[in-house]
Amino acid sequence: MPYPLFVVDAFTRTRFGGNQAAVMPLAAWLPDALMQAIATENNLSETAFVVKDDKGVFHIRWFSPLTEIDFCGHATLASAHVLFGENPQANRLRFYAKALGELVVTKGEEGLIEMSFPNRAPQACEAPAALLAGLEPKPRQVLKSAQAYFAVYGSEAEVRALKPDLEALKTLAPFDVVATAPGDSHDFVSRYFWPANGGAEDPVTGSIHAGLTPYWAERLGKAALHAFQASARGGELFCRIDGERVLVAGYCVSYLKGSVELGEAL
Repeated sequence: MPYPLFVVDAFTRTRFGGNQAAVMPLAAWLPDALMQAIATENNLSETAFVVKDDKGVFHIRWFSPLTEIDFCGHATLASAHVLFGENPQANRLRFYAKALGELVVTKGEEGLIEMSFPNRAPQACEAPAALLAGLEPKPRQVLKSAQAYFAVYGSEAEVRALKPDLEALKTLAPFDVVATAPGDSHDFVSRYFWPANGGAEDPVTGSIHAGLTPYWAERLGKAALHAFQASARGGELFCRIDGERVLVAGYCVSYLKGSVELGEAL
């Protein structure tokens, strides 16, 4: 039997912008090795697999072309976009991920989708030699979360000009690297490098904004922030602090609806 597959541009209002994610709603999990093979074949930042339980909760898992990922924001946004599209009357979804617990996702006006994430604020740390070797110019400050090292710069121009040494950054595994700075026309900007876990540069990374948002909210003295990820495709995020949670919102554009033939792979 064919399995449905959707491809969505997430964190963008324009097709071919933002970050692509594949979404596969399933009746039951496929074998892990097969889900990894599908994600590798798709060759997108992430492929999300979603299974609905008898309580109406959508269990979600994310795979990059290289490995399973604990936390992925843009593929969660894309999955919600697909599920809302299949059920236009719904305006609230509950997801569950092993590493995060329950994630509530709501649909607002004009298709804006908002995700509730745990607060993953980074902490100051000593800069690893490999990080400093992999980034030029050197950051003004280095912090670390459960997901990545944060390299803080003084200007958007510095972040945009970065040409990282990906082989050096790869040795920081399992941690990735986010470079960030105050924005020229947004509250803050970022770029995300993850050679150990997925590829060279991620176009838009919703998950890291669970850490970027509390950092910039404190530094800028504001709870609601407009962010931009300055990759080649670019992505727009609307972020805010809500008690102990970090809310990250964005738009999506549908690109493809098709099916996967697995045949003898099952």
